[in-house]
Formats: sequence, C-alpha cells, structure tokens
Amino acid sequence: MQGAERARTLGKRFIVMDNVLVVAGFYLVFPMIALRFVDQLGWAAAAVGLALGVRQVAQQGLALVGGSLSDRYGARPMVVTGMLLRAAGFAMLAYAHSPVHLLVSCVLSGLGGSLFEPARGALAVKLTRPAERNGFYALLMTLESACAVAGALLGTWLLSFDFYWVAMGGCAVFALAALLNALMLPAYRMAAPGTGALAALRTPLADKPYLMLVLALSGYYVLNVQLMMLLPVLVTQVAGTSQAVAWMYSMDAALAVLLLYPLARLGARYLTEQVRLLCGLGVMTAALAMVPLASGVAPLFAVVALFYLGLLVAEPARESLVARFARPTARASYMGLSRIGLALGGLLGYVAGGWLSDSSRALQMPALPWLVLSCIGAVTWLVLARQFRGQFSLVTASALPLASAP
Repeated sequence: MQGAERARTLGKRFIVMDNVLVVAGFYLVFPMIALRFVDQLGWAAAAVGLALGVRQVAQQGLALVGGSLSDRYGARPMVVTGMLLRAAGFAMLAYAHSPVHLLVSCVLSGLGGSLFEPARGALAVKLTRPAERNGFYALLMTLESACAVAGALLGTWLLSFDFYWVAMGGCAVFALAALLNALMLPAYRMAAPGTGALAALRTPLADKPYLMLVLALSGYYVLNVQLMMLLPVLVTQVAGTSQAVAWMYSMDAALAVLLLYPLARLGARYLTEQVRLLCGLGVMTAALAMVPLASGVAPLFAVVALFYLGLLVAEPARESLVARFARPTARASYMGLSRIGLALGGLLGYVAGGWLSDSSRALQMPALPWLVLSCIGAVTWLVLARQFRGQFSLVTASALPLASAP
C-alpha cells in the first residue's frame, strides 16, 4: 500500500512538471499568432480565426479517438507521439506566409494535442482521489497561469526579433517535453485490462447525461477562447504595444497565485461544482458585457481581471465535474469526449470572434463582438442551469453527486 501511495505521489509530481512545459510552450506561440498575422501583417481576423478554430476542432474534436487509443495502448506512446506532432506543427508555423500554410500548421499542432491531452487528463484522474481532485486541479491552474505569463513574456520578446523564433521556440519546448515523457513517464494503463479501443470509444458516447453536459459547455468555451483571440488584440490596440499582452497574462497569473487555490478550497467546502461553474460563468458573461464601457487601459484591465476571476471560479469546478463521470473502463475516452465542447465552442469562438471583429470595424460598431459574446454566455448559463436544476445547495460537492454519475 505504501509503495502504491509513493507511486501515486511521484506520478502527480511528474504531471505537474510536464504541465509546466506544455503550458509554457503553448502560450509562447498561440497568443502571438493573432498579433503576428492580424496586427503586424494585416490579415483578415476572420481568416486567422478560422485557422485557430480548425486547430481547435482537430485537437478537441478528435480527442475521443486519441483517448480510446490511450485506453488501448497506454499513455506514454500517445503522449510522446502527440508532442512530437505539435513540435512539427510549430516548426511549420515558423515558415507560414499564406493562410493555407497557417491552416496546415495549426491542424498538425491540433492533431498532436488530440493524442496527448486525453492521456494526460486521464492520468490526473487515475492518480488523484476524488476528495483531493479539486485541490489538485486548482494547483495545476495556478501553475498554468504562471507558465502562461512566462510563455507570453518569452513569446513577445522573441516576436520583437521575428516570429520565426517564436515558432521555433515552441517547437523546442515540445520536443523537450516529448523526450522527458519518453524517458520518465511510466507505462501506465488508462483503462481496465482487456479494454479494446472500440469498446472504450462507445462507453462515453452511450452516457447521455455526460454527452449533454459536454455539449452545453460549448458556450462556456466560446467565451474562454477570447483570452487567445479578441482580448490580446484589443489590449494591444488600446495600450499601443504588444507588450501589453504580457502585462495582461502577468495580471492573470497574479490573480491565480493569490486567489485560485483559496477560492477552490472555499468553494469546494460550501458549494457544489454545478453552482461554482454557474457563478464563474455569470461573472465571465458580465465582464464581456462591460468591455464596451472600458475607455482606457486601466478600465480595460479591470474588466479583463473580472473576466479572469470568473474563470478562476468556473474552471476547477468544470474539471472536477467532468472527471466525476469518468469510468475506470474508459478513463481517457471520457476525457477525450469532454473536449468535444471545447472543439465546437473553440471553433465558434475563434471564427465568430474574428468575423465580429472585422464586422465591427466595417460597421463602426466596436461594441458588437462583446455584446454578442455576452448574449452567448447568458444563453449558456440558462442551458446549464436547466440541466443542473434541483442541485443548488450550499453543501460540499462530494455530498451532492450527480444522479447520473457512475
């Protein structure tokens, strides 16, 4: 028993270390894409949004397949292969000089994520007990925020030389992550022995309450991806420098370090995951509705801080809620299917965000994107509230499990 507990502890430490590299490598590159191709080169925001949205679909839409392969063959082969594919996608991105080239490199990067993300998510479920899961996700999010700042700072610095170095820097980070996983990640099995890929694939698809939750979360992700699409562009335009993106992520990281873990622990003590998710989503929606009222750098950063505060409340609750459904016979497949909402919401968020940005300039209606996004947030809140109806109570989340959860 003591050996099993030690293995569990070492596994969680490796997940934390691996997550540091993955998040830093991601934020080194992806926030810079909109700045490079929209702000610097003057490409249509809708075209860039389409490339980013298709990457989201390739990564999250195929995550169920990647998860079923992890259930069948184990985590390590999928993680290593996926990270090498993302490294190759970033290497191609360094030479992107046309929308088609940008699209292909984004798709390749997304395919890599479809292999490694479900396996890593299933490892977190496998190695944590339900009672400690909320705190573990909060810890990961806190570190993610700090790594996002480090990645964005490095990305903006490299962008001052040339975007080539941004993309190749991301390539190097993911190549290093692949090497470390190949050498250090134990050969964990994600599902019960004898589980076939097709059986693992069918299990979460037959879980209708879970599927409905995943689809309902699409609207939440439409709002979430604006941290990568519209907000960096708006902050740069208002502040007059691309360094403002690094300032934004620095503020986000400070909020996460100061508030994320206390909020997660306090929320888990008194509120269900469902209520915390709705509270966070409500704050995010209100913040986006307030963007048109922000007339300078300080008011805009205050609104972004409010948006991120809502995200800090919602995201650990969402992760814990989704993880409670995952059955041992198909852990990675469940985590893969949970990404379908991100695929749909990410595609809509990127494409619609870019189109709304272009349209707002053409119509001279700068408030248009933010009002539409806040309407999407309000509708999503109502859909989730209907789905969670009857489960609002000021008790610990563990005392009020979903009736449909296995």
